[in-house]
Amino acid sequence: MKKFILFDHDGVLVETEHWYYLANKRALASLGMELPRNEYLANMANGVSAWDAPRASGISESDIKRGREQRDRYYREYLATENIEIEGVLETLAELSDTHRMAIVTTSKRPDFDLIHKKRSILDYMEFYLTVEDYERSKPHPEPYLKGLQRFGATAAETVVVEDSARGLKSAVAAGIDCIVVANEFTATHDLSQATARVETFRELPAAIADLTNDASRR
Repeated sequence: MKKFILFDHDGVLVETEHWYYLANKRALASLGMELPRNEYLANMANGVSAWDAPRASGISESDIKRGREQRDRYYREYLATENIEIEGVLETLAELSDTHRMAIVTTSKRPDFDLIHKKRSILDYMEFYLTVEDYERSKPHPEPYLKGLQRFGATAAETVVVEDSARGLKSAVAAGIDCIVVANEFTATHDLSQATARVETFRELPAAIADLTNDASRR
């Protein structure tokens, strides 16, 4: 039976993926670098930084540091001003909280994460959250989700991951955890074929998780 849910954050609980891309694109443009969306998505799928290309082109570390700081400012402006809500998230979390223990495992930075949740109630349903500062190796490495299991004291068989990207899916698969992918237009080109199940909307998660539990009981 699935008793535990580990949620990815960006693109699953809040619609931030597009804005983070735009923040990177604007900051890189100030250094004379382009960031085509297809290139960014390919890098994202494999956990490759958008800032590796300027480094390889000879841009100094001091300029890269300033560029990334500018990226962070752009991103936080977007977080403060743009609509990043995903329909049905709170209602579905309330439903799932009756039967499951839940937490968040994200590659978000803690300041960004805190800003997003300053005036939201998503965290009311979560036992804990892990941000990028809480582990050494980011997704697609399995460490983030293995740490999530450890915090819960759960087995992989008792747990399901909810993701939207290839990077996160690879992390869950490497950790041996079933993964449900929620459709997201931004990551639609990613290879998500290893997902245990796929849903079109967040509201479909309770039924999809119930199906996983039923399938396991029939084995």
